[in-house]
Amino acid sequence: MIFLRLILTFLKIGTFNFGGGYAMLSLIQDEVVVRHGWLSMQEFTEVVALSQMTPGPIGVNTATFVGYTAVADAGYGVGWALVGALCATTSVLVVPFVLCLAVSQYLQRNGDQPLIRRLMSTLRRVVVGLVAAAALSMMTVETFGRPLLVDGVGATAVNPQFLFSCAVFVVVFLLAYFRKMSPVWLLLLAAAAGVVYGHC
Repeated sequence: MIFLRLILTFLKIGTFNFGGGYAMLSLIQDEVVVRHGWLSMQEFTEVVALSQMTPGPIGVNTATFVGYTAVADAGYGVGWALVGALCATTSVLVVPFVLCLAVSQYLQRNGDQPLIRRLMSTLRRVVVGLVAAAALSMMTVETFGRPLLVDGVGATAVNPQFLFSCAVFVVVFLLAYFRKMSPVWLLLLAAAAGVVYGHC
């Protein structure tokens, strides 16, 4: 039965997921596309794109979309497809949730031990490094645009889209870091700036 296979598959993915959402995607692809054949590679790519466009963690969103799509493609109705989405989402979350509870309970009881304090201090530095690495890896041509535009005769000019992207980045950074502005307002302001720029 597809629902039982969804539950077992996403329990496995949730159990062996290390490194967060993007690390989870390769495991989801291997299980969903290669092993079970629930989705084609093109469908899986579309599911990942939808997961990135919707709020929430990408791994959880992908599990939800895969559960829904796999059940719908198996010939079930919308109601059963929603059940499939719920099965996949719950299954991918249950093991990490239980592990987080267990670790938090352990830290509450033993957090004052010198070894644990040193471990947590090191992990804080690691998290900062991972966030910085993720931010730098997103500073690509696809995100900011090319700095220079080249016309048919080889002449170059500064790309206005690149200048706009850099300006948005700097303003958002300054407002977030120095003014402590809410990320919700920053997203709304950046979206409004993008709409205005697109119509100019």
